[in-house]
Amino acid sequence: MFQYPRSIHKIGDTTVSMVRGEDADYLKVDGPNPGFAGTCAAGEGFFPLDHANTVLLRKLFPFCAPKPILTSMRTVGVGDRLGIATPGHLRVFEKYDAIPVLAQQSIRELTLTNRTFGDVLDCATRAVFREDFQRGYGADGDHLKTDSEVEYALGEGYTMLTLDCSEHIRNDVLGMSAGQVAAEYAGNAELESIYLGKTFDAEGHGVTFGEDDFRRTCLIYCKAIDHAVAIYRKHVEGRPVDFEVSIDETMTPTTPVQHYFVANELARRGVKIATVAPRFCGEFQKGIDYIGDLKQFEKEMAVHAAIARTFGYKLSIHSGSDKFSTFPIIGRLTKGNFHLKTAGTNWLEAMRVVAKTDPALYREIHAYALDTAFAEARKYYHVTTDLGKIPPLDTLDDSSLEGLFDQNDARQLIHITYGLILTVKDASGAFRFRDRLFRLWREHEEEYSSRLEKHIGRHLEMLYDGFSR
Repeated sequence: MFQYPRSIHKIGDTTVSMVRGEDADYLKVDGPNPGFAGTCAAGEGFFPLDHANTVLLRKLFPFCAPKPILTSMRTVGVGDRLGIATPGHLRVFEKYDAIPVLAQQSIRELTLTNRTFGDVLDCATRAVFREDFQRGYGADGDHLKTDSEVEYALGEGYTMLTLDCSEHIRNDVLGMSAGQVAAEYAGNAELESIYLGKTFDAEGHGVTFGEDDFRRTCLIYCKAIDHAVAIYRKHVEGRPVDFEVSIDETMTPTTPVQHYFVANELARRGVKIATVAPRFCGEFQKGIDYIGDLKQFEKEMAVHAAIARTFGYKLSIHSGSDKFSTFPIIGRLTKGNFHLKTAGTNWLEAMRVVAKTDPALYREIHAYALDTAFAEARKYYHVTTDLGKIPPLDTLDDSSLEGLFDQNDARQLIHITYGLILTVKDASGAFRFRDRLFRLWREHEEEYSSRLEKHIGRHLEMLYDGFSR
């Protein structure tokens, strides 16, 4: 049995550490037991890493508990859909001054993987204890939409709330004519006196509200702002919680004028936000680089970053996995003050390990994703995947399977089908892939951690290039 060397921690006369067994990790207690309970196969003095014992770890060793962290200059969310990625993530954050959000999951992700907020936080806690990571980390209830979802995340000890306002944002306004907009706009004398025909300054960038822009902005965002204000006052105000407002999960790109309106209205109504996630121009699709005009992105990003600084928060970059062409721009224009969210790319690195170490299993999963899972999974994600561009498996030898993860369409195929791959069962009711996958990942933990260190490290390296050189 192997004792993780960084996990050895003293509390009074007791030493608590973590050990690796053949099939699971355990807590080891030398000295008076501070309250751990349960039995496990490892014998006396060893305790299971269950929920109750993990909660006690957070109480005994406060560095294991999440905290609000978005006041730090640079923060990065690294959602771990599997509960095994944090050791690899921590290797990256030992090299960079960015603070991680290690527990980051949306309700959609929890549903697709059959996990809970408690489980996600517990996995992060155990890795932080194991690796003695004492710089602090956050826990993000991501893309929450309702009061009950917010209450769920807060009840599990999450320190960051990302409010997804997409259901209160109108996507149809973008395609309306000026006449249709004028007909729908009901009028608002208070807002008109503040914005209509006015130009506002954001670090030298003029943000002008012409009549059509103003009316469209009101139609698109006023209900979303009302929702954000209501959630803030009920659940956030007066609590030590990072609050992010997400307006990115829509088909409507957020113009600088619209961003300024949302920011100013939230400020005017007393809402203190840590970050805003606009819907940037172009495409931030899952698991692949940016699609769009980089010059236009750079032009608009300059204004978005200036607006964020004007109102005292930082930009949040959603679906930030693998957007390498944008990272130097983001790093430079935000002056190194940003929040980046990644998640699915960690799952892709895990599947890359499968392709390398068990080609037969990977072929089985790939075929299932292609023939069955993709049609269902694309209901949840906006992707432009062309399945016809994915090389047929029977044309690839085993050594070529890893190369599929360098091809955008194959990446998105595996990226968005994660939930179905992890939860599909066979005729007997047993998981078809899940148990074999987790056995493989445990056996190849070092390779997975090394790949994450390299891949997520590349994200930070390119972001830092924008402001540190």
